Amino acid sequence: MQPPLRHVFRPDPLALFLTWTTYGTWLPGDSRGWTDGAGSMHTAAPQLARAALRAMNGPAVGLSVSQRQRVEQSIVKHAAVRGWTLHAVQCRTAHVHVVVTATGVSPETVMAQFKAWSTRALNAMRDMKSESRGRVWTRGGSTRRIYDDEGLAAVVMYVVECQDGGRYEAGR
Repeated sequence: MQPPLRHVFRPDPLALFLTWTTYGTWLPGDSRGWTDGAGSMHTAAPQLARAALRAMNGPAVGLSVSQRQRVEQSIVKHAAVRGWTLHAVQCRTAHVHVVVTATGVSPETVMAQFKAWSTRALNAMRDMKSESRGRVWTRGGSTRRIYDDEGLAAVVMYVVECQDGGRYEAGR
C-alpha cells in the first residue's frame, strides 16, 4: 500500500492569504522592514521613510473597534455575495488579514474588491458622523497563494490565533 500524496497539483491555489495595511502606517523605508511594489522585502531606510512621510496626502489611518468590525462584516458579506469561501478574516488597527478561496479570480482582484467594499462601508459610517473622507488603505498588499491543506491550516491559525484573537473562522 502506497502512502497518501501530501501535495496534489492544483491549477488554482487552494486559498489566498491576503494582507493589506491602512494608509500611512507602514511606509517605504519603515524600521520594521518593508515590501516594495514587486513584493521584495527591504531593510529599514530612514531617509526613504522620512521622504515617504513627507509625501503623504493625509493623516495615517488607525481603525477603531467599530470600524474594524465594519470592515470584517463587509468582507464576510462580499465573500458570500461572490460565492467565495472565507476561511478567516481579522481586521486590526493598521492592517487586515483575509484567507479566502476564490477560484478563477486573481488575488489582486479579490483584494481590490475587499478593499473597495470595506471602504464603502467605512465611508457610510463616516457620513453618519460627518467625518471627512480620506484614503483608508495603502496601494497593493501581500497576495500569497496557498496550495495545500497544511499551508491553509497554518495561515488560518495565524490569522485566528496570532492576532490577539480572531473574528471569523469557518465552522466556528
